[in-house]
Amino acid sequence: MTTSYNAWMRTGFDFWMLGAEAGTVITMRLAKLAVGGADASVEAELMMSEKVRAMIELQTKMMTGALGTTPLSNTRGALKHYRQKVAANDKRLRR
Repeated sequence: MTTSYNAWMRTGFDFWMLGAEAGTVITMRLAKLAVGGADASVEAELMMSEKVRAMIELQTKMMTGALGTTPLSNTRGALKHYRQKVAANDKRLRR
């Protein structure tokens, strides 16, 4: 089965978007950590625990075939998974 060039181009754009979105979240987190205090400590712990949780969730999806069977479907599924996590962090940090 061949995959269209456009599908991979869209995927590349989604990678770029994930990088831009993650950069925004990183900036907000660094600002929070720089202020210090109890909120910074909670944010640091949350930041590490959610990374492990997100990785385990994604590995489970990959191992069970929930992301599909093609390289493209797995790539797009992984991007969707992480973009949702980044969007949730962005929303939470903007409050």
